[in-house]
Amino acid sequence: MALVVAQEVPASSSMAVPHGPAGVGEARHRMRDQLRISGVPESVIDDAVLILSELLSNACRHGRPLGDDLAGDGDVRAAWRVDGRGCLTVEVTDGGGPTRPVPATPSVTARGGRGLNIITALADDWGVRDDRRGEVTVWVVVHKDVHALATAHRRDDFAARIASPPVTDLAGLGFAEAFDDLG
Repeated sequence: MALVVAQEVPASSSMAVPHGPAGVGEARHRMRDQLRISGVPESVIDDAVLILSELLSNACRHGRPLGDDLAGDGDVRAAWRVDGRGCLTVEVTDGGGPTRPVPATPSVTARGGRGLNIITALADDWGVRDDRRGEVTVWVVVHKDVHALATAHRRDDFAARIASPPVTDLAGLGFAEAFDDLG
């Protein structure tokens, strides 16, 4: 006779991530695995993993590691949780930096600067929290009720969540004429 033991699935996690690119992949894999086990829909997991990547990249690029280590080889803290209401929140904490996290307006050719704009487009809410020790936490509410999305697909409305003109507004630009000579 086999004994079956009920195991509680982790609804939250916190981990130290090396200050630099080395730990980002491990954090993403751990988050994906834990959220899957918790029953979070795959489309929300995809958004959460992308958000975690952006937050960790920003923390490593613009923030100091936690603690007194100014050499840059310390850690930042990544955390995520699904609360009792089904609200999925992701947080990344670093040792602070010379600037505050704010969305940028990069040029078309810029190699970076779009992370917080991506987060704004994907998330329900986000913000910044400072503490007395100089630590800075950027928190993101990925979705307010992941349980309600069990059968829905969050990605279906992604285009509606970002600002872009309807295709009909582009009719006067003459794109069709540019291809007339090809046919």
